[in-house]
Amino acid sequence: MTDRNPRGPNATRRLLILSGAAALATPGIARAQPRYPDRPIQLVVPWPAGGSADVQLRSIADIATRTLGQPVVIQNRPGAGGTLGPMQVAQQGRPDGYMLTQMHLSVLRRPWMMRTPQWDPVADFTHIIGMTGWLFGCAVKADSPFQTWQQMIAYARANPGKLNFTTSGIGTTNHLAMESIQEKERVQLTHVPFRGSNEAVTAVLGGQVEMVCDSSTWAPFVENGQMRALSVWTAERVRRFPTVPTLVELGYDLTVTSPYGVSGPKGMDEGVVRVLHDVMKDALMTPENTDVRSRFDMPLVYQDTQTYRAFIAERVEYEKAMVRRLNLSLDG
Repeated sequence: MTDRNPRGPNATRRLLILSGAAALATPGIARAQPRYPDRPIQLVVPWPAGGSADVQLRSIADIATRTLGQPVVIQNRPGAGGTLGPMQVAQQGRPDGYMLTQMHLSVLRRPWMMRTPQWDPVADFTHIIGMTGWLFGCAVKADSPFQTWQQMIAYARANPGKLNFTTSGIGTTNHLAMESIQEKERVQLTHVPFRGSNEAVTAVLGGQVEMVCDSSTWAPFVENGQMRALSVWTAERVRRFPTVPTLVELGYDLTVTSPYGVSGPKGMDEGVVRVLHDVMKDALMTPENTDVRSRFDMPLVYQDTQTYRAFIAERVEYEKAMVRRLNLSLDG
């Protein structure tokens, strides 16, 4: 039996009866409608397993599974700077609430780096909830000759193109931040993109790349002495790394956390959106997920559905302008 008061305090834990029931031929008898969810939900994470976003969203999925009574299954689909998975959801997903994706700033930016955009970040998705962001920073291997950020910049200025750095992909937020820094410093670094921050860190530890500028997958290696952080990109210094300066302290007008959320294909039923929003909000605020975010120094950036949609629309215009200013292109 369905609850007749879906607005009650336990609404997020109830199953939604989809609207639009068709009556049977016999008067007064309604056809039974499927409940939502009545099968597993896929949540696409567009990075390899093991990164901070993957761990945070797996925690959300585990908690939501217990609430909804159906599995919320993580599908890792890395590629194209973290946009391959969202693009597939937009183009192939049905708007029934069973295929969702992480939504992050590269998805808002990358279409404007193409001669012919392959998706519209506003029109091709149903944006559901804003959640959190990343701790970004730059780190080198412990035996690197660079003890400080200033030493790294001085070397780059004296040796154009010789110093390389890695990120999780072309056109990602961290890549654009590094482009802005190079523009301000009038230095030239060589960008070596990988599919995710964990792969980037592995490349630095293995000596293939000299510096990683990415989300906090590097942080445990800084703590255990295998790497050294040269900068963090938060507004304030990070409690775990009190001696590491922020970009603002280093003279850049940059604070980079790249807030992200969860979205689905365009045209989703707003009742389904409400259920997903409420379940994910509850999961986000649990001690379990708070602990995960604390572990990776990920700030809470919760936004309800309407606020998140307004943020997406506004941010798309900012990203368009940034791509034009830096003359970024994926078309060669």
